Amino acid sequence: MKTFMMKAEDVQALRKWWLIDADGLVLGRMATRIARILMGKNRPTYTPYVDGGDCVVVVNAEKVRVTGAKAEQREYDYYTHYPGGHRYTSFANMFKDKPEKVIEMAVKRMLPKNTLGRHMILRLKIVRGPEHTYQAQKPEEMKI
Repeated sequence: MKTFMMKAEDVQALRKWWLIDADGLVLGRMATRIARILMGKNRPTYTPYVDGGDCVVVVNAEKVRVTGAKAEQREYDYYTHYPGGHRYTSFANMFKDKPEKVIEMAVKRMLPKNTLGRHMILRLKIVRGPEHTYQAQKPEEMKI
């Protein structure tokens, strides 16, 4: 038996598009499934050093939910690149303004922290509402 190792040239022909409806899903559980798809761990041809994952479209981003007291207690921090520019924002404020960013940050933190991970997150498309502009790619609906 030989171990199959995927090459970067073989990836484009195998990529699929998945559609995930976030209505009523728990943020963390949904993010782990999306991260596995983006990395390609849902395929038997998974190779750690090749970006062999699929593309994911998430609709109804504003209808995702969190459990426990995360909605009141979780904070996101960022830096403005000015002296004393360390800022904080609560989950409730960020979710009200940018629910897409909340999902993107949850998934991005589950991906590898290297160049490969930065390429993987580019294949994640998040939209508010049930309509999206990726019908030409014919995404298949995935139940989570």
